[in-house]
Amino acid sequence: MSLRIYLSLAALLLALTQWPQFQLWLAWDRQAIVHGEIWRILTGNLTHTNWPHMIMNTLALAIISFIFRAHIRLKPYTGLLLGLSVLVGLAILASEIRWYAGLSGVLHGVFAWGAVKDIQTRQQGGWLLLLGLGGKIGWEQIAGGSASSEALIGARVATEAHLAGALAGVVIAVSCIAWQGSRKRHDV
Repeated sequence: MSLRIYLSLAALLLALTQWPQFQLWLAWDRQAIVHGEIWRILTGNLTHTNWPHMIMNTLALAIISFIFRAHIRLKPYTGLLLGLSVLVGLAILASEIRWYAGLSGVLHGVFAWGAVKDIQTRQQGGWLLLLGLGGKIGWEQIAGGSASSEALIGARVATEAHLAGALAGVVIAVSCIAWQGSRKRHDV
């Protein structure tokens, strides 16, 4: 399967989760999770507050995937997306957030992962991308989310999810690099 088809299927999945009947059962909801609906830790990243939010995140997924396409193999990429979704969903439990919908935490994680992979493969600009992401995350932690984004999505920007996703993306990328390095040493 090509990346283009993969992203088209991802866009279809994200559109399906926008339907109110699905969103009701999939959105990240603290009370529902506490009462046993643990799938929401993962699926809350698939739902969105409104259609513009879903379209914005779907386009961002396509753009970020295109930027880092040299590092993408679809099975590991699926694992990355699922892993980031779970880690972001769990991290939100440590925040004050009561309800969450959106893919932006995962997107920050994919961007961080891609920047670290660029650094590993000595791609020009990898460090600049990672520093830029760090600056954005740092600014959001101080000043909060963008007012224009909040107006578009009809909710507060979950900067906690952005931070958690970015940190998880770096940890996953560094862990994979370390694991690959240890495999090479053992194969020699």
